This record gives sequence, structure tokens and C-alpha cells, in this order.
Amino acid sequence: MRIRGAVFFLIGAMAAAQAGDRVYTADQISNTVSVIDPVSNRLLGSIRLGASVPAALSPLYNGELLVHGLGFSPDHKTLAVVSIGSNSVTLIDTETNSVKGKVYVGRSPHEAFFRPDGRELWVAVRGENYVSVIDPAARKEVRRIETANGPGMVLFRPDGKYAFVPSSFTPEMDVIDTETYQVIARVKQASPFSPNLAVDQDEVWLTLKDSGQTQVVSAKPPFETRWVLQTGPITNHVALVANGQGRFAYVTVGGSDRVLAYRREPGSKPELIATIRTGDLPHGIWGSATGDRVYVGLENGDAVQAIDTRTNRVAATIPVGQLPQALVYVANATASDAGNARLEPPGVAREALHVRMTAAPGTSTLASASVSINSLGLIDSLQIAASGLAPGQSYRLVLVGGPQPQNLVGFTAGTGGTAIAQTLGPLKRAVAGSDKESALRLEVRSGDGDEVVLRQTGAEVGSR
Repeated sequence: MRIRGAVFFLIGAMAAAQAGDRVYTADQISNTVSVIDPVSNRLLGSIRLGASVPAALSPLYNGELLVHGLGFSPDHKTLAVVSIGSNSVTLIDTETNSVKGKVYVGRSPHEAFFRPDGRELWVAVRGENYVSVIDPAARKEVRRIETANGPGMVLFRPDGKYAFVPSSFTPEMDVIDTETYQVIARVKQASPFSPNLAVDQDEVWLTLKDSGQTQVVSAKPPFETRWVLQTGPITNHVALVANGQGRFAYVTVGGSDRVLAYRREPGSKPELIATIRTGDLPHGIWGSATGDRVYVGLENGDAVQAIDTRTNRVAATIPVGQLPQALVYVANATASDAGNARLEPPGVAREALHVRMTAAPGTSTLASASVSINSLGLIDSLQIAASGLAPGQSYRLVLVGGPQPQNLVGFTAGTGGTAIAQTLGPLKRAVAGSDKESALRLEVRSGDGDEVVLRQTGAEVGSR
């Protein structure tokens, strides 16, 4: 499904959202937080936290860099925004969209969330080996809890008794007793790279991006693994949803542009009930307050899609900032018109070029890739997400059609045959061209030769 920026609806699908509810995305390249009204499924605007590259590379730069993670307080009045590149957590007032304060933590934090009682904000410092515990009122770190190397996220069981911390570098999920701040269990992950998890009173679902799996663990001692599901390449985020039809889990699978819906019955293996086609590279996901929808961020589509959980069909598509990562749905985030204050239009974020790549003729591979080229002003940011490659093999993204092929970025496929790589340059105009004759093309070639593995099969400017 190619995203053209239009918003479309299924009749009656959006009825349960309430005035004051908000959907937020963390936009990694534009360094913004996009704000969506789920009643109208309309982008209200962006909270700008930083500048784009190359301004963000200045030694005098003091804005946020690589806006990536999101969490919110139990009263739904504070949004915590994690920026990987600036090692910071920005606290935003959801009523006014204003910055209340900023806390600096260790190297490359990834995600953060408040305890259910609201007393503390816990930050997974993925570039190191601990969770940073923040006093949100004093806006300072008060303790560190050592974990396995590379903690990817932290979420709490709803009663607040335990915190669950998977790792992005080590095959271990740690369980922390929130009263003693001690790790009381170390659960073996099926593979090392977990970026995300979802928790309810009974289960923990953690995604395994490297192996394309989702692991289901009991949320109660002894925290045994119940199931390991084969979900697919670039398994990104997961959301647990409960509504009148039962209990469900929704998993974003970036390598196949799909969301998988599972029915969850006590004591039974999760049942796959729907495979939902989305736009390019679905990433963040969160359920609405009533469980009638899930919202999905499209990392290479620069958009959010709403899925009606009654029909498991895409019901709306909303443009957002550049390369959205984490996404949260916050009910009753604002109670007045001030909830639309201080929001900026998306600007050049509306001008992304989206490219589809498929296996070259004559190859036996089932590989494919999506490419997003976002304008940063004078230069562009390019991201390729590929799946179906040979694990451990090296590849090159090459610009062809000119006097000489030009290597753009090299990368190596991981254990699941997937890879995500980025580069910068004046690329959008070169790939789009003024006409078919002038446009250059993208190819993925083998790293040590000229074998063409993937070829560009289409390109669209997503002017929104």
C-alpha cells in the first residue's frame, strides 16, 4: 500500500475516540513529536525539539537529536520523549505542548516509562547497562539499576510490582522488583535483539527484531517462557489490546509491511487471526483507550495508520514527521483548546520520496526493500530497510544511470536476513528526476562484486 497522504475512513470505525485524546509519534529525522487528534484522524501539528542535519551537527547545537522513544505519566499530563543522539529525556506538558524540563542520562537511551504510581520515570539506557531512575519533579537521576548490557525498554506490570527490561545486545530480559530495585529474575531471550515489549497483569510480549520472533513470557513468578512465535523479518513493536471481542496482541512486522493480530486465550497458544497489510516499514504501535483501534507508525512511510480492531482493516492514514519510531495513544491528554497550542506545520517533512525495491530478474532470492528519502533542506536523509537477504552477507546500495555507478552505503544482513542502513546526500532530486529519462535508479548489489540483488521498481513523492 503506497501512502499518498490522503486520509480515508471506514464508516463508523472511529466513533470511540474522545475529545482530548491524542496520538503522538517520535520522528527521528525531523526531531519532532507529531500530534494527532484521533477523533478526526487529523495531524494537528508538530512539537519541534531540534533542528535537522546538518545544523544538528554544529558544536554549538543544543537541541534534541534522534527523537526516538515515548512514554507518558499515569495522569496522562506529561509526555516523556527520549532522544538517542542527545542522551536526553524531554518532559512535555500535554495540555499546552510546552517543554517542562529536560533530563540528561547515559549513552544512547532508547525508551522510558513512568511507574504506575507516577513517582518515578525509568529510562532504559541502551548504550550502557542500566536503567536510569528519574525523579520527574526534581528532574534528576536518583539511582541506577544495573541490567544486562543494552537494555532496550522498560515497562511495568499494571499493579507496579515488577518492571520488565529486555535487552537489545544480550539474550536476556531482566525482571526488577520495584520495591527493592533488585533484579530478581533473568529470562532467556530467544535471540539477543529485543527493542520493545508490552505488559499486562498476566503476560509479557517482547519482540525480537534480529530473528523475526515474538516471545511470550508469564508476568508472574517464575516468569517462564510460554511461547515463541515466528512473526517475520524486522519484527518491531507489539501492543496488547482488550475489548468486547476478547484479548488480542498486535505485532508490527517491518520487513513484510504487515501487522499481525493474535487472539489471546488463557492457557492457549496465541492464535493468528489476521494479517493486515500496511504502508512502508510499520514500527511503533499502541492501542486506543477502549481497544477498538490500534495506531501504527510507518517508519519509511512518514505516516500513521489506524486499524479498526473489529474488522482488522486499515481505517485511516495520517501524515506525520520524518521516520516515526515510537508511538503512544494518550487518552484525556488535554481538556481545552490549549492542547493545540505551540504546534508547527510539518514543512519539508511532507516531501519525502518513497521507493520500492524488488528482486532483480533472474535471481532466486525473495528479497525486497523500501527506501525513504527525506529532505533536510540542502541535503537529504536516505534509509533503506531490506529483508530476504543472505544472513551475514555484505551488500551495497548503489545509484546507477549516470556516467559511473555511485556507492551510497554498505551494510551487512543480520541473522534474520534483514538490514537497515542510512546515508546522507543530495539524493531526492537525483532519484526522482524531472522525467523518467533524467532520473537515476537505486540498486542493491553484492558487497564484493557487481551482482544485482534488488532493483528499484517504483518511486513516489509523498507530498502531503
